[in-house]
Amino acid sequence: MTKTRRQTLILELVDHEEITSQVVLQRRLRTRGVHATQATLSRDLKELGLVKRAGDGAYGRPGQETASFETALAQLQRVVVRSLTRSARSEQLVVLRTPPGEAQHLALAIDRTDFPEVLGTIAGDDTVLVIARAAKDAAAFLEQLEKLTR
Repeated sequence: MTKTRRQTLILELVDHEEITSQVVLQRRLRTRGVHATQATLSRDLKELGLVKRAGDGAYGRPGQETASFETALAQLQRVVVRSLTRSARSEQLVVLRTPPGEAQHLALAIDRTDFPEVLGTIAGDDTVLVIARAAKDAAAFLEQLEKLTR
């Protein structure tokens, strides 16, 4: 396989899947009949200018941080299913609990989804505070999160 073909395949994979490490990339390439060393993949990623996205830790093209609402919602669903352990609401505030170290990922996924009801988020280690525009917006946001867990 030529370098150009391998790199084209790498771009296809990172554009359509969450490739979070070189090991995952190596496995995905292998399923397509491409065998490459970690050193080769490292050079390919550098030459292609691929970077790890802050939101999900997956490789992507530079400037790809803004995703469509559907893509952001799908990412939020993955994070919610993996991380959300409890939720509570008080007026326009929503408190979300996660395992230690997961709150930042959840807050970022919420921010990237850009819900019109949400003014912003504040994340600690295991808690996210979501500030909604009004009490009814907080209730609507919490209902949307609950739908994602079903």
